[in-house]
Amino acid sequence: MKLTVDLKENSYPIYIENGILKHAATYISQVFSGRRIMIISDDQVYPLYGEALKDTLSSFECHTLILPHGEQTKSFQTLPRVYSALLEAKISRSDLVIALGGGVIGDLAGFAAATFLRGVRLVQIPTSLLAQVDSSVGGKTAVDLPQGKNLVGAFYHPKLVLIDPDVLDTLPERFIHDGMGEVIKYGCIKDSSLFETLKKHRSFESLKSELASVICRCVDIKRMVVEKDQFDTGERMLLNFGHTLAHTIEQYFHYGRESHGEAVAIGMYQITRLAEEKGLTPAGCGDSIREVLEAYGLPCACNVALPELTAAIGLDKKNLNNHLNVVLLHEIGDSYVYPTDAGFFDGDFSV
Repeated sequence: MKLTVDLKENSYPIYIENGILKHAATYISQVFSGRRIMIISDDQVYPLYGEALKDTLSSFECHTLILPHGEQTKSFQTLPRVYSALLEAKISRSDLVIALGGGVIGDLAGFAAATFLRGVRLVQIPTSLLAQVDSSVGGKTAVDLPQGKNLVGAFYHPKLVLIDPDVLDTLPERFIHDGMGEVIKYGCIKDSSLFETLKKHRSFESLKSELASVICRCVDIKRMVVEKDQFDTGERMLLNFGHTLAHTIEQYFHYGRESHGEAVAIGMYQITRLAEEKGLTPAGCGDSIREVLEAYGLPCACNVALPELTAAIGLDKKNLNNHLNVVLLHEIGDSYVYPTDAGFFDGDFSV
């Protein structure tokens, strides 16, 4: 399956196909005619797929940088190590960076590619479900600061995205659940039939027969949203459903307890519950979301008092001049942006 993100001079193809990793060189050669490539990966993904990728790229001069896995790597402090590796490999503006990994590697390598020499070509090869359906597409790159997630970043589109659903066979079960948080999000915000498909299958094992088409549907939704709103000022905000609370939950636990997808799951359910109480979302949407989240092993609560969490919302990049855009649902499959402020989350109860 091929999709094209149509952004005029920033357009790029996305290929989704079982086993495509074995043929990576064929696709990379279509967008890159230089000589040197830096593969940036982590210590969990590279041992599984790094050498196989290098073997397919034998006609290029390949260098590798293998970083520790985990959100802690996506920090400002990691960047000097990345830049040093790029300098040592003599990567120039006519060369290429490949991000081989999940969302952390995709975001970090993408930001490094965007900023090194003011921009080096980038290819995304996402290896987690979350990265395949969400973070590898759309051109958002970032690193975290101690004060919050993704606070330093750039819009920088890849030249190519290669998505191989086969690599998910080696993904630990928790990270399948993690990715399903974002898959469910797409059903909630834009596609009630996708939501019903997820509801029907009720487990990842059951869903596997339709996985490539589910990934393709999520990517296609993101493609359409990004084409309409490349720089996240309008419709693209809908992709943040659940994320305002999710980022504060992640930060509250120093990125050490809930994964991103788990935090998004909690955020989607709790924000919908709050919206129902305020009469902004019809009753019953929260229960529908909870049913699907629980079917895919995702949490609905983190059991922290809301006032403890909301202190961090003031630093969230979506909170501009105390105006907060919260994504809510008209119904499952139909979302909207609700302009408010941090007071939306006032209340003395746990989420």
